[in-house]
Amino acid sequence: MSPNAKDATPPPPPAPLTVAVADSHTHLDMQAGTVEEGLAKAAAVGVTTVVQVGCDLAGSRWAADLAAAHDQVHATVALHPNEAPRIVHGDPDGWSRQGARAPLGDTGLDEALAEIDRLAALPQVKGVGETGLDHFRTGPDGRAAQEKSFRAHIEIAKRHGKALVIHDREAHEDVLRILKEEGAPERTVFHCYSGDADMARVCAAHGYFMSFAGNVTFKNAQPLRDALLAAPEELVLVETDAPFLTPAPYRGRPNAPYLIPVTLRAMAAVRGVTEETLATSVSANTARAFGY
Repeated sequence: MSPNAKDATPPPPPAPLTVAVADSHTHLDMQAGTVEEGLAKAAAVGVTTVVQVGCDLAGSRWAADLAAAHDQVHATVALHPNEAPRIVHGDPDGWSRQGARAPLGDTGLDEALAEIDRLAALPQVKGVGETGLDHFRTGPDGRAAQEKSFRAHIEIAKRHGKALVIHDREAHEDVLRILKEEGAPERTVFHCYSGDADMARVCAAHGYFMSFAGNVTFKNAQPLRDALLAAPEELVLVETDAPFLTPAPYRGRPNAPYLIPVTLRAMAAVRGVTEETLATSVSANTARAFGY
């Protein structure tokens, strides 16, 4: 195998947690195997709840349907930040699994947001997201559409009393600015937290939850570990963002909710607490963040 090749072999199951936790952000629709297999494999190691996250209209409808069919699944619905400019401009490169499409303009974006609004009212939908800003994959031409979409998602979350789940990639200052301008929902979650310790203190001052993924275990991720130390215990969540961001020592292999114990144990070591202590906090925090 070449140094840059990825190993498609699923990592082995970790030892089960003694305190059950939730995967606060996953994409079961992008993972191998059936949903039932994935949920059973997760439950066997103490991951008894998952939050299935929508990124476009098809994925959001799927998430809502899945949560309606499985008590251990909660849904969030949204247009991913990179989906909004694609709808407006018809850009075929980026998040969407729908392939190339013709530009639909602001009217198309408004219609898509209306469908997200409809889905957000469903009882099994516990959050609006992942929404936010992505300055890494979307250039300046797409930022107006991203910002319009983000502001609309904030309003939808507040009107329905749902959690706001934020995707923030290389856009920290703008995300925080827009939250301040619009007024953040009562429950706001920074998914795959990517800021530093200073930003963690800003988030803490506003009561924003910070969800840490497998990249907190990477060798070059000391700023994330510093942020984890700075985050108050009552605002820390854990996630996989599966199939992405598989924790060390399995980086590059497929991720899934059953690997949450690997990340949680690494987080507990960073914070200098037992895994039971952190799992107890994370479990309560996730339920509070998503209102289930």
